[in-house]
Amino acid sequence: MKPVAIVGASGYSGEELVRLLLSHPHAELAAVTSRQSAGQTVAQVFPKFAHHPRARALRFSEPRVELLAKSAQIVFLALPHGVAAEFAKPLLELGCQVIDLSADFRVKNPAVYQDFYGHSHPAPELLAQAVYGLSEIYRTEIAKASLVASPGCYPTSILLPVIPLLRAGLIRPDGIIADSLSGVSGAGRKAEMDYLFVECNESVRPYAVPRHRHLSEIEQELSLAAGHRVTIQFTPHLIPVNRGILTTLYLPPTEHFGDSAAMDALGEKISTCLQEAYGNEPFVRLLEGQELPDTKNVTGTNVIEIAWRLDPRTGRLIVMSAEDNLVKGASGQAVQSLNLMCGWPETAGLV
Repeated sequence: MKPVAIVGASGYSGEELVRLLLSHPHAELAAVTSRQSAGQTVAQVFPKFAHHPRARALRFSEPRVELLAKSAQIVFLALPHGVAAEFAKPLLELGCQVIDLSADFRVKNPAVYQDFYGHSHPAPELLAQAVYGLSEIYRTEIAKASLVASPGCYPTSILLPVIPLLRAGLIRPDGIIADSLSGVSGAGRKAEMDYLFVECNESVRPYAVPRHRHLSEIEQELSLAAGHRVTIQFTPHLIPVNRGILTTLYLPPTEHFGDSAAMDALGEKISTCLQEAYGNEPFVRLLEGQELPDTKNVTGTNVIEIAWRLDPRTGRLIVMSAEDNLVKGASGQAVQSLNLMCGWPETAGLV
C-alpha cells in the first residue's frame, strides 16, 4: 500500500478523491487537509463515508508541507489556481510526486497563463517538467512523471474526441466550434449568488463568453495535435444538474462528402480513427448505431461517452461527448494518473 495525501480535500473534487482513495486496492489515504475542517474526522465532514473504518479514524489537518512529505509519497492538490503551485514546489523538493488538479501547470507558456488567469505564473521553473494528465494521450509520459497537471473538465470533454481526428488529418484545424453544458458542481464548493439553488434551478445560461480560461489549455493541446496554431470557438453553459458535462463539437472535415458514397467513405475513416485511438481504452465508450451520449450514463464513473454524425446538409462532422465533471473531468482521471505513475493497473480503484 502506497501512502497518498489530499491537500484541499473538503471541496467537490477533494471529496471525490476521498471516495476513490478510501477504497483503492493499492493506495492508503494517509493525510487529508482543509483549514476549515481541521480537527474533524473524514466521517464527520463527509458522513456518507462513515461506514469506512479509515474515514472514522483519519482527521483533517492544516496543510503543512513538511508533515505531508513525511506521511505520503504522492500528494494530490485539489486547490484553486495560484495556490496549488505554492505547495507543489516544496513538496517536489522534499521528494514527493504531485498530481495537481488546478490549472497551475496545465499551460506551458507562462505568458499565456498570465493572459488567461490574470496574474504571473507562481512557479514557471516547474512548467517544463509538468506532464499534462490526459492518460489516453500521454500515458507513457505520465508513468515517468513527478508532476502531473490534471486536465480541466471542459478540456477533457473536447480534447479526447478531437485530438485523434486532428492527428489523422480528418478535420481542418480552423472553424472548430465547441458548445458545452456543465452541472453546477463545476463551479466548486463555494457560496456565490450565481450558484444558489434559486438562481440555478429552472435556468440554463451561457457564461465566460467568448473567453473561458480553459481555452488556454484546449488550444495548447489541439495545436500540439495539429502541428500548428489552433484557435477554436468555445461557449460553456451552466445547467441545473449537480454534475455532468455534455459537449457538442462542430468540426469541418478535410474531405467533402457531396454524395452517399463519399459520405460512407469518410464515415468509415472517422470510425476507424476513433476505434484505433480508443477501441481498447477502459474509460472511453464509443457509441454505435443510434446511441448518443447522455450524462446519466456516466455520472459517478470515470467513463467518457463519444458519438458522431456527419451532416450532409451543412458538410460538417458533429461529435458529442458526455462525462462526469468531478470524476473523468477531475478526480477520476487524477487517480488514473496515480495508477500509471505507480505501475498499477490503470483501472485500479476506478471500476
